[in-house]
Amino acid sequence: MQAAHTELAVLNLDVPVSIEAAAAKVDSARAAVEKAKAIEYEARRDAERIRPLIAEQATTQQQLDQAQARWSVPRQEIAASRSALAQASKEWAPAELGWKRIRAKEAEAAALERQRDQAEATLREVESVLADLTIVAPTAGTITTRMAEVGEVVFAGTPMLELVDLDHLYLKVYVPEVQIGKVRLNLPARLSTDAFPDQSFDATVGYIASRAEFTPKEVQTPDERVKLVYAVKQYLRENPDHRLTPGLPADAVIRWKEDAPWARPRW
Repeated sequence: MQAAHTELAVLNLDVPVSIEAAAAKVDSARAAVEKAKAIEYEARRDAERIRPLIAEQATTQQQLDQAQARWSVPRQEIAASRSALAQASKEWAPAELGWKRIRAKEAEAAALERQRDQAEATLREVESVLADLTIVAPTAGTITTRMAEVGEVVFAGTPMLELVDLDHLYLKVYVPEVQIGKVRLNLPARLSTDAFPDQSFDATVGYIASRAEFTPKEVQTPDERVKLVYAVKQYLRENPDHRLTPGLPADAVIRWKEDAPWARPRW
């Protein structure tokens, strides 16, 4: 399509120049014809004026011959000028056809543009279908659970994968109502797990529930009398080698006083 537009641009530049040059030749040839006709008219009038004077012996045959000779020259010039005019007209005709070439090339370029638009529309449609069939994660993370296998038919809205950002994990703990007053946002905390007994993980308190709730069934506390607790989330500062994963049981110690020593929980 670029080639068609380039050729069209060249034609739009060349055709007017060619037509102008051809028209100039035609005008020049036509002017030459008119000039030769004017000279021929004067020479013919002189010859016709002298011819009757021969009978009256008011002039000589030599003068008549000279007048007729002068008359023949412009007649020859008229013929030559008309021939040049015909040739210029022949050259003008192909130049005029340049406009038709431009129109044809414009139609060709328009057809190519329509083909391009149709191809782009088809491409967009194919890309849309591919996009609908492509699973794209909404964010970076690690797949922890696969709920559908390759080739399996699933319906819209069906979960297929569980994606977790292992660099931004948190541990939710439940603090008894009598202790929640000591907990504040941004307090340091340390997490420990049975999977890594010799290592603790630094965390920060980032969420404190505003309402108390009954102790969840999955939480075991040493004090069975505790009924109301507050959910507290402690966000890991880092997760080296992604050792900690969602669902891993862990214990936490929140350092609510700066002079309080760190110690592992004792249940």
